Amino acid sequence: MELGAFSISLGVKDLAKSKAFYEALGFNQFAGNEDHKYLIMKNGETLVGLFEGMFEGPMLTFNPGWDQSAGELPSFEDVRDIKAKLKAVGLEIQNEGGGDSGPGSFMVIDPDGYPVLIDQHR
Repeated sequence: MELGAFSISLGVKDLAKSKAFYEALGFNQFAGNEDHKYLIMKNGETLVGLFEGMFEGPMLTFNPGWDQSAGELPSFEDVRDIKAKLKAVGLEIQNEGGGDSGPGSFMVIDPDGYPVLIDQHR
């Protein structure tokens, strides 16, 4: 199963403080918008999403169709195909979004309670 780009998404209390912390670790702002209360920070191929007030705790995020620099992959496994495979093995699908094609998303929860977001943007 090809899940695409990987990042950890963190629910943060203070976006500016979190940004400064990750910059001290060598990360740079890669995407996002401070006015919209989220930033994607990058260090090499490592991505950390900072989201103020959107959710609590950590969430694993995969983006089908993207490489680690948000470049479009020429071919990829569609989010709906991934969802069907996970349903077939008995995983409970949550927070489904999107239509029959194009952008779409869903979540599954790992055995320890960590959310895993599969979020296709194209």
